Amino acid sequence: MNNRLRQHPEFAHVWIDNHGLARPEWAIKHPLLQEYFDTEWGRPIYDEQGLFERLSLEGFQAGLSWLTILKKRPAFRTAFVNFDPDIVAQFDENDIDRLLKNTQIVRNAQKIRAVIHNAQATIDLRSSGGLSQLIWSYQTTKPQILDAAGSPPTQSVDSAVLAKKLKHYGFRFVGATTIFAMLEAIGVVDTFPFRESHNLSMYPRAD
Repeated sequence: MNNRLRQHPEFAHVWIDNHGLARPEWAIKHPLLQEYFDTEWGRPIYDEQGLFERLSLEGFQAGLSWLTILKKRPAFRTAFVNFDPDIVAQFDENDIDRLLKNTQIVRNAQKIRAVIHNAQATIDLRSSGGLSQLIWSYQTTKPQILDAAGSPPTQSVDSAVLAKKLKHYGFRFVGATTIFAMLEAIGVVDTFPFRESHNLSMYPRAD
């Protein structure tokens, strides 16, 4: 562990650097994770293409580490044409075969097909307000319950409801845990009250 870091006096999974900047434990385990947390995680994303990318990458992450996905993200973006839904929705069996041979991405046929299917679902959803409107309708300022170490839950009532609604619209690989991770990452819910000066007494702890 970096000796310039100190553990939060109350929350074991929160670390503070010598500049007073707090990070969750997962964000200090690799430079790429730290950069991602410092520059992207928790920052709002509203555009359809950006949300489709995050939804796709979270789906690919299922069963793997987020670090694995971050390392492969440039290759993912190339392989899926920057996750443009209008282009990805047109992918055919030749494209699937090409992707399954691409050693730079996660070669999982079900997940690849899900992304293509979800691109079409994203397009279809435009007539009902669009992906961004649906996802951001679940924005909440309600504090998340942190455990004794300062870690948030892995899913919520809202993420389960949104996952169910996405499935209703035809999306795949959108379980409650996957959706909660996305909601955290794009700023729809705040699960890290230590980044700024928050009143931590507002954030209940699970016993």
